Amino acid sequence: QVQLAESGGGSVQAGGSLRLSCTSSSHTLSSYCMGWFRMAPGKDREAVAKRYIVPGATWVADSVKGRFTVSQDDIKNTLYLQMNSLKPEDTGMYYCAANPPPCGVAVVDYADSGQGTQVTVSS
Repeated sequence: QVQLAESGGGSVQAGGSLRLSCTSSSHTLSSYCMGWFRMAPGKDREAVAKRYIVPGATWVADSVKGRFTVSQDDIKNTLYLQMNSLKPEDTGMYYCAANPPPCGVAVVDYADSGQGTQVTVSS
């Protein structure tokens, strides 16, 4: 099981930015398909972003396209989610997730995830 720890959440006003980080003390993240999903009260889990095994290959959901960017620093063994132009509808608990390749599995179904970090965006 890949142990993951998220950080970087917080409370910001609409239009603000946050950068979430996800690290692992147990596994090398570059060997896994990595992603972010979020959960909000009364809503289903929503996949936000994915980083494929192929270097530089990423995906982000239409709801965050142009605002969120996923990246990874293999030296630091850390996955990032840069969130700009935040909106109140981005509020939720954000989870980092990992899954062995191939990377066709939906992020919300990844095998391992962390405890999450809360993001709150006020209008």
